[in-house]
Amino acid sequence: MTSSHSTRVAELLAELTEPQREAVLHTDGPLLVIAGPGSGKTRVVTRRAAHLALTAAPARQILAITFTNKAAREMRERIDALSVAEGMTVCTFHALCAKLLRIHHERARVPRNFTIFDRDDRRRLLKQAIEDCQLSTTNWSPASVEGAISTAKNDLRSARAFAPHTRDWREATIARIYERYETLLAENAALDFDDLLMRVALLLRDDEALRDELEDRYRYVLIDEYQDTNAAQYLIARKLVEKRQNLCATGDPDQSIYGWRGANLENILSFEHDFPSTRVVRLEQNYRSTQRILAVADALIAGNRRRKLKALWTQNEEGPWPRVLQYDNSEEEAAGVARDISQRLRGRTAPGGIAVFYRVNSLSRAVEEALLREGIKYQVARGVEFYNRKEVKDVLAYLRVLVNPADEVALFRIINTPARGIGDTTLERLREAAGLEGVTALEFITSDRDFAELGRAAVKVRQFGELLRSLRPAVEQRPATALGEVISRTGLRAMYMQEGDREESERRNLDELINAATLFQADRPEATLIDWLEYAALVSDVDSVEQSGAGVTLMTLHAAKGLEFDVVYIIGLEDGLLPFRRDEFVRGDEEEERRLCFVGMTRARKVLTLSRARQRFVRGSTLATVRSPFLDELPPAAVEWSTPADAAPQRKRADAGRLPEDLDQWTVGTLVRHPVLGLGQVLSLTRGGKRTHVDVQFQSGPKRSWALEFADLVRVDFDEVE
Repeated sequence: MTSSHSTRVAELLAELTEPQREAVLHTDGPLLVIAGPGSGKTRVVTRRAAHLALTAAPARQILAITFTNKAAREMRERIDALSVAEGMTVCTFHALCAKLLRIHHERARVPRNFTIFDRDDRRRLLKQAIEDCQLSTTNWSPASVEGAISTAKNDLRSARAFAPHTRDWREATIARIYERYETLLAENAALDFDDLLMRVALLLRDDEALRDELEDRYRYVLIDEYQDTNAAQYLIARKLVEKRQNLCATGDPDQSIYGWRGANLENILSFEHDFPSTRVVRLEQNYRSTQRILAVADALIAGNRRRKLKALWTQNEEGPWPRVLQYDNSEEEAAGVARDISQRLRGRTAPGGIAVFYRVNSLSRAVEEALLREGIKYQVARGVEFYNRKEVKDVLAYLRVLVNPADEVALFRIINTPARGIGDTTLERLREAAGLEGVTALEFITSDRDFAELGRAAVKVRQFGELLRSLRPAVEQRPATALGEVISRTGLRAMYMQEGDREESERRNLDELINAATLFQADRPEATLIDWLEYAALVSDVDSVEQSGAGVTLMTLHAAKGLEFDVVYIIGLEDGLLPFRRDEFVRGDEEEERRLCFVGMTRARKVLTLSRARQRFVRGSTLATVRSPFLDELPPAAVEWSTPADAAPQRKRADAGRLPEDLDQWTVGTLVRHPVLGLGQVLSLTRGGKRTHVDVQFQSGPKRSWALEFADLVRVDFDEVE
């Protein structure tokens, strides 16, 4: 190693702690980095990638994978700054899979120019599949069927593999819809998000030659947020390192919060079993939060059993006590949070350093209204973001049709946008006529014919076909140029210009779309229109969150992952909201809910406030609430409560919970009393291996489900009831 080389290596290791150095210096063989929140994980991953490029393999043979475009962009920028990353692949799982499927499309049996369908496209196609199966979309909603099919794909069960193993009539019906949906996807030359992962996982499983080729191509694989991998991602990771086992997995079981979308916590918990020669490094020093915030968060997460033990610590300042504020109702909670934020802004806290988190989007309404009353600017990170806006999706649909002529979903989206007088009846006639001739709808529309079968709409359809033919050369242009031409020549810009000031935001969004494409191609000189469309399809909600300082950020706890703020509020700490229950009888994974709360708490750098409302307006009625059991798991002496009376003795852990001494007298129908909800009657009692669960109908109206050990319920004899 030359002196200059040694100097560069020394620079990479500078200012690293001993555990961080150990992770960076490890070269061959499996490595598991258990990285607590705020422990410098990204620094370790980027320095390790750079160190491998300097000492073990060319940068082009190193693959770094993460879960969001935002995280991948940050990782790429940090590695680029170290001047060793030219040729290194840094991307998300979905981007990697899309790239591999285009390169190896023949082996994967997919068209090279496939379109990636987003959720709206998928639901539109599912609706058609349901109707083609002669089923009612009222009884079989696309949203409900979508979840079942997504789960099947994440578990690597294709339509063909799913059908033989259905257990009941419902699953058999979903199998029919699934099969029809796959046929429609093929007809549109399209894949959905789950397909990207499933197709590559199955391809790597079944194609040994490709496995060998890719393992030679990527000699070292680094995967961030390993606790969030699902079955498909797990198989991809295993197969990419099957022979050399040069896999570095970084993550934290305590921050696994995506079980609802297929993430499997066991993937990280069993890593050492999967790779017996694993070296484990624990990053336990937190550089983000104050001592008091960290202590309270660590106390909460200690209640989980399915985890890898680590001792979080920090040298940061002690900081103020985390607070628990209790309000009479949800409107007062929102107003109280807004007033508190207003005071902090007057105290020179930057608005971009403040965030309000909640478990469900519906809780944002009251907070938004309260912030507006206080004159506080804010941004909301929620499901419909820039690339899901109608005007943006319309432009992208034109481009999709030009790139993929089989994309009928995109074609029928734009055929009457701007309005051309082509209605649903014409579309049905068009689809039928194309089917009779055995051609795609686009081939039919762009052909040289008189369209007599379309009646009065023939002229309109012919003009639309001529427009699409004239736009075909745009496919060969740079993305920003193609976008500009499509926006101008299709009449979309003119349509919004005619609308006047009311559509100013839409016009600005079209300009911003061109700006985004310009920035995209500036970093990728060889980028094609297909590359741009792929990028736009894979942008996630979190990628749009900007901590720019312009306003307070409102977001769900799930969206907060990977972010940090000086001041954090978590509202709605009530049983049923956090931990969340879909209804009174369907419990979520309480350990995952506790992890979600832990993630939210550890986003805070300086100030943490938790709040709840004693009453909340739900579905038109004001209901009494029960405070979250997580509040009772916080160390009383480490939290500042609204009033001393609000504090409760710390709840005992699950392995030390106490059942009622008279449990043998409890059964269905037993009367019970709760300190807040009053008199109730036991609907069910389930004795499990670790806990006893009870469902109770209260006289005041609500139904509740608890672990009986912590339910604060007392049995009441019938003769005690007035």
